[in-house]
Amino acid sequence: MKNFFILLLFPFLVHAQNNSVDTQETDWLTDYNSAQIMAKRNNSNILMYFTGSDWCSPCKALKKDLFETEQFKEVAKDYVLLYIDLPRKKERLTPDEMKQNKELLSLWNKKGIFPLISLVSTEEKEVATLSGYGTKGDVEKYMDFLRSNRKM
Repeated sequence: MKNFFILLLFPFLVHAQNNSVDTQETDWLTDYNSAQIMAKRNNSNILMYFTGSDWCSPCKALKKDLFETEQFKEVAKDYVLLYIDLPRKKERLTPDEMKQNKELLSLWNKKGIFPLISLVSTEEKEVATLSGYGTKGDVEKYMDFLRSNRKM
């Protein structure tokens, strides 16, 4: 009976494993120091994404309309992705993550604009920024921005 139960669950386990592989295509780091190390190793810019995951409607829309697309996954390979979340529900992050994200906000997003993408070089210089999100029509603007600011 035990073997029969395992046999029944096997297709679900395999499917769940395949889904997790899909989400790993665009891994977002949450630690700035790790992003710096990886950017230097890969000679890539860091794509910092400032979001308020639990309160910012344009941030939620940008995530769905841009970051979850195959088009973005392709261009994301040229960047080190850093997810900087500043949720209202503080328990979503560890105290260290919240402290780091607030420090990054004060360094790279002084006006507190959400959503904001800030591209930072391996020398820790701001390359370019793009903020706001209104409609799906803005997706191409973001893609053009990301394509034009890749390191070659």
